[in-house]
Amino acid sequence: MRQAYKNLHDYGIIGDCHTAALVGIDGSIDWFCYPTFDSPSVFAAILDHEKGGHFHIEAAEHTTRKQLYFPDTNVLITRFLSADGVGEVRDFMPIATGRETERHRIIRRATSVRGEVAFTLSCRPAFDYARAPHKVVLHKEGAVFRSADQTMALLTKVRLQREGPEVHAAFRLKPGQSSTFVFEGVPSPRGYEPLRLEEHDADRALRDTVRYWRTWLASSKYRGRWREMVNRSALVLKLLCYKPTGALVAAPTCSLPERIGGERNWDYRYTWIRDAAFTIYALLRIGFTEEARDFMGWLLARTSEQQSGAPLQPVYGIDGRRELDEEILAHLDGYRKSRPVRIGNAAADQLQLDIYGAVMDAVYLYNKYGSPISFDLWTHLRRILDWVSDHWKDADKGIWEVRSGPHRFVYSNMMCWVALDRGIRLADKRGFPADVDRWRKARDAIYEEVMAKGWSEKRQAFVQYYGSAALDASNLLMPLVFFVSPTDPRMLKTLDAILRELVFDNLVSRYSMQETQDGLRGSEGTFSLCTFWLVEALTRAGRLEDARIMFEKMLGYANHLGLYAEELSPSGDALGNFPQAFTHLALISAAVNLDRALGGEF
Repeated sequence: MRQAYKNLHDYGIIGDCHTAALVGIDGSIDWFCYPTFDSPSVFAAILDHEKGGHFHIEAAEHTTRKQLYFPDTNVLITRFLSADGVGEVRDFMPIATGRETERHRIIRRATSVRGEVAFTLSCRPAFDYARAPHKVVLHKEGAVFRSADQTMALLTKVRLQREGPEVHAAFRLKPGQSSTFVFEGVPSPRGYEPLRLEEHDADRALRDTVRYWRTWLASSKYRGRWREMVNRSALVLKLLCYKPTGALVAAPTCSLPERIGGERNWDYRYTWIRDAAFTIYALLRIGFTEEARDFMGWLLARTSEQQSGAPLQPVYGIDGRRELDEEILAHLDGYRKSRPVRIGNAAADQLQLDIYGAVMDAVYLYNKYGSPISFDLWTHLRRILDWVSDHWKDADKGIWEVRSGPHRFVYSNMMCWVALDRGIRLADKRGFPADVDRWRKARDAIYEEVMAKGWSEKRQAFVQYYGSAALDASNLLMPLVFFVSPTDPRMLKTLDAILRELVFDNLVSRYSMQETQDGLRGSEGTFSLCTFWLVEALTRAGRLEDARIMFEKMLGYANHLGLYAEELSPSGDALGNFPQAFTHLALISAAVNLDRALGGEF
């Protein structure tokens, strides 16, 4: 029986680097957008159990459910075990090439592993976030679901029954038998007849998909401790890369709440420059240069669009579009009645100065470990750095995208320092023309100001913004970007303050909700990426025993597949959009640096 509102930890993800689907441990696909990550949803039961739409396949009788990934791939296996038999459902999306890139198929294969197993199936799309009604037409080879603007087909040899907007099936498989189901878009719905489904085609698609993921992962240079978790994080990041443009989505979902019943529900199906830049850094660390090259192409396109004197947006559509207007979907209940359900993201209109440091750090590292950047890209970056030199004193909304008033955030100014510092280094290394003296003066002025105004003698720590007494976990990145020494007395005191006030059983809050007014009601969970930042800061400070136990405990908060949502509740439940790229890239960085330190390489 399909569960209503499973824990977010009870999902796995499949995808084809164009879009993705969440598959629950009960065999239900409860989230799928078509044809791209940020397209309207076709299945969205995760946001409304009744209206959202789903595609469910499950063994009719079982006592235990299990999920695992086919080794070193994003092919998901859901198992249903009982005393009388064992059934499996294998889910994957082929990584198509050539003309097949437009198909974006979900292939599901049900198999009896032991005994005779009865399966049940139900499929009910809900097009356009459950706003567009559809008709169902049954065919010998499956069913077609047709709305005014979109048509999808379910191909199968199993006999389907129609019930309103839904199809059902019940079928039995003997030991070793399989049935395959293909759910895909129909490009020309007029007069469409489903393609004939051949089992050998599904076999070939599975082999090709397994080969694709394993071939890609084989390029990883990471051979240290925690290799399995690092590999899984790398596979997640690759899956979230949008193949046509090189953009990376922050998460494949929208409006999953930061607190059950709360209003902190955001759409993460877009490309944050910050997240993408840090992801490129993480992938470069373990040997993946192709993704960095693709992102550089995407970045060149964004920087070349900028009008003279205009700042970059913090977030763009995966196709580079600038308009991401927020919209509330009042007809959806939200995950466990967490309203509002939002699509779009108004953060695109915010000023966030820290993104320039993330961009320039990624460019600097790509130039060093990937390929030398082009002069065309440099001319755009040079213009941006001139802008940073003039505007680093502006108040902004910061890394956490507060919806209260702007401030002079310490982290934002520190990352402006990073931007100018990396620009100076890059100009010197490559001999690029630049107003380096201007950048150096601004860089040094930023450093002096952060040390004078960002440090609180009273709190004995770096604070959130100038004039504030609040702590902020983003300051853990100070030694990671080489702004201060990891053993600088001010950094060590900041570490101690964060450990005392923002850490609960190794889970780290980004700031104190009592001290920071962020313009929103209610509370939130702890941020998983902040724990990995803390691990890395402790590692660089030489506190290896503390770093290692914290890292090991944090690995225990991953779900059964090694996936992380954005946040964790005090009881360890997943909160926020899932899986989150930022958390997985922070895991990779922490693992690489802790492993090196334990091996005596620091």
